[in-house]
Amino acid sequence: MKVKLEYIWLDGYKPTQTLRSKTKIFDTDSKFPSLDELPQWSFDGSSTLQAEGNNSDCVLNPVHIIKDPQRKKGFLVMCEVLNSDKTPHVTNKRHGLNNDKDYWFGFEQEYILREKGIPLGFPKEGYPRPQGYYYCGVGSESVKGRNFVEEHLDLCLKAGLNFTGVNAEVMIGQWEYQLFGKGCQQASDELWLSRFILKRLGEKYNLEVDLGAKPVKGDWNGSGLHVNFSSHLTRYLGGESIFKSICNKIGENHQRDILEYGENNHERLTGLHETQHIDKFTFGVSDRGASIRIPISTIENGWLGYLEDRRPASNADPYVLTQKIYQSLYDVENKLMVH
Repeated sequence: MKVKLEYIWLDGYKPTQTLRSKTKIFDTDSKFPSLDELPQWSFDGSSTLQAEGNNSDCVLNPVHIIKDPQRKKGFLVMCEVLNSDKTPHVTNKRHGLNNDKDYWFGFEQEYILREKGIPLGFPKEGYPRPQGYYYCGVGSESVKGRNFVEEHLDLCLKAGLNFTGVNAEVMIGQWEYQLFGKGCQQASDELWLSRFILKRLGEKYNLEVDLGAKPVKGDWNGSGLHVNFSSHLTRYLGGESIFKSICNKIGENHQRDILEYGENNHERLTGLHETQHIDKFTFGVSDRGASIRIPISTIENGWLGYLEDRRPASNADPYVLTQKIYQSLYDVENKLMVH
């Protein structure tokens, strides 16, 4: 049986890598090919800022496969980029990433839809009504793009991705979906794959998916990638002192880590519009203006549960985010000798 494998990877553009893909026709006896049977494949790295023209071959190494919900006999294959000698490429942020399934991540991916460069629902000149009418709105006067969003939801569920919700966001034409995963590698792979499906669906509707941190200047919310996270430590041991230790550990590395939390994040993290200022780190219970929010459900559950990192921009790389969060959790666990 011939199947269509869409090999997907991240290019070498800075500071924000973008998705690339190409199709391989593959013969298999399996209804669902395993990673072990998928071949490595090369591509022209000089066309993606990952190699020079005189030594242009880079290698795609399959690391995650799901059903392609938009193709018959198709599969989406997330790949790591390797050098021609099969060592990890400098742009490969996935290789060596911890994948302990004890570490759980729930992403809240925000984005806006644009038509001919204009955010969906905005007039050609000027602005719509101020934000506030649109969050979780209903009706054509408050919501634009629902058919697109519903189709993306159905496609991701069909692909086997663990979606947990969808909602309209604060700005008209702005949406959010939530995705849950376990392990830094697997959770991040699946967020990238959900973004791929989102971007490719935009081709069908002739809509641009904008992951910019501050898509519209002025008195409008930016777009974030909030990360809810937990481990055995927070779910089963817990306690106020442990949660504060984790927050303090994250705060110690704030100025270093925030540089990798998304392009133009300074335009979004201003201290307004449900954000903390980019140069300041705070945490608080049920505080959406803090860097780290401690959910009220965690308190009500006897300080057992999860935390939310509200700092990442919508265009941030989940491979980077999950590694930094994992490291802070691990450092606290190591200090407590809990593994």
